[in-house]
Amino acid sequence: MNFGVENLTCRRGEVTVLAGVNFDVAAGEALILRAPNGAGKTTLLRCLAGLTPPVAGRLKFSTEDVAYAAHADGLKAQLSVEENLQFWADIFGTKTISPAVETFELQDLLSRRAQDLSAGQKRRLSLSRLMLTGRAIWALDEPTVSLDADNVARFAAAVTQHLRQGGSAILATHIDLGLPTARTLDISPFRAILQDTPSDDPFLDEALS
Repeated sequence: MNFGVENLTCRRGEVTVLAGVNFDVAAGEALILRAPNGAGKTTLLRCLAGLTPPVAGRLKFSTEDVAYAAHADGLKAQLSVEENLQFWADIFGTKTISPAVETFELQDLLSRRAQDLSAGQKRRLSLSRLMLTGRAIWALDEPTVSLDADNVARFAAAVTQHLRQGGSAILATHIDLGLPTARTLDISPFRAILQDTPSDDPFLDEALS
């Protein structure tokens, strides 16, 4: 699925951190976000996922088409791995959890409670839920945190499969995942610089006030 943004302005809390962001991503393509820590990568991803409304500009897609994987794993600690996956499968109307289990090799963990997993196992479980959403756009914030090399490769294989099926992905990551269609976008030039003097755009001035 194609998606993109036009002249997007995003806030973190009451602080505007990005302004004038433009990009387009084609179906089957991945976009890698680059910038120093604190530049606004997470803020942008949250905006794309519909968790933080844009201050100005336009999203050229529906946020209902986005599956977002954040820093937090977001698991239900008292439920088993299988119960966690089935919970999300039921929400999204997915018939089976088998592809997620097999891709992330969770077979031996199905009966274990989420709270008893290692950090890397929790991350694998969290990422595997992307495959249950049926959503065309994956927005991923540092998805490989806590993963060893083998599981980074499993995750990259899952993203590659998603792209081959016509999905799209946007990722904030410092790791080269070897994605065949990936482009890179440095968002540093879009960092907002607020001044006391008005801009030439009164509507943007009002939005930023």
